[in-house]
Amino acid sequence: MQIPLDFWNVSLWLAVTAILLLITAQLISAYQGEATILIEKRRLRNAALATGVLFLVTVAIRVYGIITSI
Repeated sequence: MQIPLDFWNVSLWLAVTAILLLITAQLISAYQGEATILIEKRRLRNAALATGVLFLVTVAIRVYGIITSI
């Protein structure tokens, strides 16, 4: 079974996921004292940073592919 995603789609998915996770982490930090939140802020931020780094790796791979094809 083949996955119907190409490299561009995975890169875009990682970018959107990283942005959503970072926004969520910031919103949680704003409401930290007011409500009971079951998500740990540190884990959420680490997940957001990890997906951001993975996105940057995919961008670097694409740039390297463009440079070597010239």
